[in-house]
Amino acid sequence: MAQVLGIDIGGTGIKAAPVDLLAGQLAVPRQKLATPHPAKPDAVIDVVHELVRAFNWKGPVGITFPGVVTDGEIRTAANLDHDWIGVNARDRLSEATGLPVTVVNDADAAGIAEMRFGAGVGHRGTVLMLTLGTGIGSALFIDGELVPNTEFGHIEIRGKDAEKRASELVREERDLSWGKWAGRVDEYLEHMEALLSPSLIIIGGGVSKKSEKFLPLLTSLRAQVVPARMLNDAGIVGAAMAVGAGEPPAVVRAARG
Repeated sequence: MAQVLGIDIGGTGIKAAPVDLLAGQLAVPRQKLATPHPAKPDAVIDVVHELVRAFNWKGPVGITFPGVVTDGEIRTAANLDHDWIGVNARDRLSEATGLPVTVVNDADAAGIAEMRFGAGVGHRGTVLMLTLGTGIGSALFIDGELVPNTEFGHIEIRGKDAEKRASELVREERDLSWGKWAGRVDEYLEHMEALLSPSLIIIGGGVSKKSEKFLPLLTSLRAQVVPARMLNDAGIVGAAMAVGAGEPPAVVRAARG
């Protein structure tokens, strides 16, 4: 397969584009539609189907989901409607589109793409990918192998989920200055460094394209912290890479090959 359609489901938007798997980049400009609210399964599936039709796509589709995904089944849905929990998204989306579908955690997909084509290329040891957006997604790699479905955005800091303090959505909703928000991100990253001792932290999500506004303000970390090289396209590319590769660890083994 030279190209696969990748679809990245987020809490505020759903993005899609065909992906050139050899180059690790979008083959044509992406399209984006708003995530419906409430983001119940039928409503989200309708948007995904609309994007498939927009590209007149007839082949396999890789789709990310912002939550724990095990063998296509949704186990958590912090930033979408809880009606998703227990739903086999792979089967529902395949039925709706009439196409073979692979579903993978959104941050895992972004991390897979960054490790193969982006900021993580060539890095061994422990690498942590964090996507700062509507929430905080995480992908953990040890010597290039993915530990799937980590969901480190939900560790507790000051009595709250970390993503309730340090996501990009919180910065926007509370109109936080870059300096104040960077302090919150710094505190969160300190916790992650104490837990995991990563040698590299990759910051992805929509805010990665503004990394110069906050990364220089981080002060207390030993790990190297860099923006995602693929910016906010990493999830789309990683979703496409997941197609045909099986469960996430196999995706990473294929990516390393």
